[in-house]
Amino acid sequence: MSVILTLLAALLASGACAYHRSSLRTWAIATIVATLVVGLLAHAPWTMVILLIIELAIALPLLLVDFRRKQISLPLLKLFAKVTPKLSETEQTALEAGTVGFEGELFSGKPDWHELLKQPKPELSVEEQAFMDGPVEELCGMIDDWQITHELADLPPNVWEFIKKNRFFGMIIPKQYGGLQFSALAHSAVLQKLSTMSATVSSTVAVPNSLGPAELLLHYGSEEQKNHYLPRLAVGEEIPCFALTGPYAGSDATSIPDTGIVCKQVVDGVETLGIRLTFDKRYITLAPVATVVGLAFRMFDPEHLLGDKEDLGITLALLPRSTAGLEIGRRHFPLNIPFQNGPVRGKDVFAPLSVLIGGPQMAGHGWRMLVECLSVGRAISLPSNATGGMRASALATGAYARMRKQFGLAVARFEGVEEALARIGGLTYATAALSRATAAAVDRGEKPAVPSAIAKYHATEWARQIAKDTMDVHGGKAVQLGPKNYAGRGWSAVPIAITVEGANIMTRSLMIFGQGAIRCHPYVLKEMQALSIADRGEQLKTFDRLLFGHVGFGISNAVRSFAMGLSGARLGETAGDAYTRRYYRKLDRYSAALALTADVFMGVLGGKLKFKEKLSARLGDVLSYLYIASAMLKRYEDTGRPEADRPFLAWGFHECMWLIQNALDGAIRNFPVRPVAWLLRALVFPLGRREVPPSDRLGRRVAALLTAPNDALDRLTDWVYTTPTANNTIGRMKALLPDVIAAEPVDRKFGKALKAGQFTSHDYLGQLTEAQQAGVISAAEADLLKRVREGVFEFISVDDFDTDELRAFKTRADAA
Repeated sequence: MSVILTLLAALLASGACAYHRSSLRTWAIATIVATLVVGLLAHAPWTMVILLIIELAIALPLLLVDFRRKQISLPLLKLFAKVTPKLSETEQTALEAGTVGFEGELFSGKPDWHELLKQPKPELSVEEQAFMDGPVEELCGMIDDWQITHELADLPPNVWEFIKKNRFFGMIIPKQYGGLQFSALAHSAVLQKLSTMSATVSSTVAVPNSLGPAELLLHYGSEEQKNHYLPRLAVGEEIPCFALTGPYAGSDATSIPDTGIVCKQVVDGVETLGIRLTFDKRYITLAPVATVVGLAFRMFDPEHLLGDKEDLGITLALLPRSTAGLEIGRRHFPLNIPFQNGPVRGKDVFAPLSVLIGGPQMAGHGWRMLVECLSVGRAISLPSNATGGMRASALATGAYARMRKQFGLAVARFEGVEEALARIGGLTYATAALSRATAAAVDRGEKPAVPSAIAKYHATEWARQIAKDTMDVHGGKAVQLGPKNYAGRGWSAVPIAITVEGANIMTRSLMIFGQGAIRCHPYVLKEMQALSIADRGEQLKTFDRLLFGHVGFGISNAVRSFAMGLSGARLGETAGDAYTRRYYRKLDRYSAALALTADVFMGVLGGKLKFKEKLSARLGDVLSYLYIASAMLKRYEDTGRPEADRPFLAWGFHECMWLIQNALDGAIRNFPVRPVAWLLRALVFPLGRREVPPSDRLGRRVAALLTAPNDALDRLTDWVYTTPTANNTIGRMKALLPDVIAAEPVDRKFGKALKAGQFTSHDYLGQLTEAQQAGVISAAEADLLKRVREGVFEFISVDDFDTDELRAFKTRADAA
């Protein structure tokens, strides 16, 4: 027994130091002292001596820095240099282009929650709120989505003019150039509100404020280019598009075959140095109406007119529509959502070097420019449009489920519908928090490459799930297109967002963990960079420090993951109040598990992990759900910890934990080196998989919040256009819902009398009259039932058409 106690004391001391990430010196002292004290008290001298010899044999070589560097670190440095895959220039650029925010803490295994909670609460300025209450509200009131999508296949002229006049295209442009200079949060808010009325309008507004000429000019343009283009872009005098994707290079922008050859050509009698461009682009939003085309191409200088280098690399240019040889093709028609989209082509198009964004000195820097700007645009545009659609779906589906009756009951009472409503409410809360977090990161000056990929992927994927649930709850109402259908076009639009700016399959399997593992890890990228240090002594010194920091980091995460797994994440000091403290502890546990698993996967598989996309995707899921859960907790704190919001928070949080557990389990189960996988499973799931999805009881509480007016629902559906105008069915549904709820007890009295056979009339209005005459209901109650029935009939009705109304204006035969 004395031997066991001594061993246990040494292990506990070492474990405690690893758990708290104590220094190597502290670990040695604590372990030796614990061994001495317990060995003496337990009367186990021989065990104590043997353990002390082992501990000193480990500690001394590590504490003797010069010895450690020469005998341990130097051989490992040589091995590391031999096996480390060399990053390509494009990979290096991508890694250096963005910044690391709180996602780095999540990858640390020991997040500092106070860093998250002290971030300023994202809020609209007075000017931005006035814009939301004024021009945005007015624009929403002008939108007739059936007219846009079916009758015109375009925005009507008055909407185009209003957007331009009120500088919707200039939200990111500074005031000195005539723009609005809004925050990323305001940009997101505008897009969310517009998307509740029309995906076509929100997409049209999003593109000029996302990856495009304005964003690129702001960061890289010459003063002359800024002064010329930005004022025109701000007021819609110039309409921009950006041509990147082509038939042979979609998401792989580094492989674009489009070329620009540096050459000289006589223009208006003057020999001009320029580029001869040949390109073929497609899927270019706003191209059919664009007046200026941003273009990505690979630039070559075979005659060395600019210098010694022949292949200058990816370069960006701005071409006026009037450029000779520039061809803007006919429109694409993306899934019946008619935002302006089409191809751009050109063969041997000559343009002076002044069209290069930033001038000739920026030739070859296009990849960096794209990566930096794309991360910001991806963080705002697609997540915001998805979030707005989800919020509108939550409001509409909750109201409809309360109004629509089957078998004498509101369909919201059926558990199958309740399950769908719970998903809608919980995922909308999570996505709104995610969208808000990424916008806030941009406003803090970050270039959130990893969070933007997380936001794009999960916002659009969850929007697809919510669109499906919305269609299921509405049934036939959502299937029949027409002015009364507010759900069908959203269902059509969802795959578009999933496809653009990098298809979601690639975003999940290549980008999130692929960038996050190196960018967010506290040691990996620094270790790789240490190989490029020219001074051998400094290189060894740096590598030694990083190596043993990394070893301690790995041991700490193993201990933390195992200890928190054994305790069910019930131990340790953390942030939050009495309600949320358990949530922060769970995140601590899975942060350690992610850091441990990622280290083991990278250490064992090395460069091969890049090609194990399914493993990378699962680890990316873990990082994503940690980030989303953190965003939800931050939102809960920022809104004053409202008790009414807890069902939304709890549902979203437990869903994330369930998904994290499944992702970790899937990654470990499919890890090819089985003994390593067995060890990992013991450390990550010492008591097995204990997470469960949100309960039915919790889902019932979420569904109840969606089907009645309340403060939590108002917060969830913030930035939804709810004015009950003629063009806004959802707004009118919201306005009628209090009457629907007030009528329910009256309807039960009326229904009870009807079942009892008290009425002779078979007509509803006649039955109401008889019920009033019999004293079953009052005159006011009869009027309420009549008013609600008429109102609900409008919302459950669908459209019908003459065949001629559904025919295309020009058939193929006519066109021929």
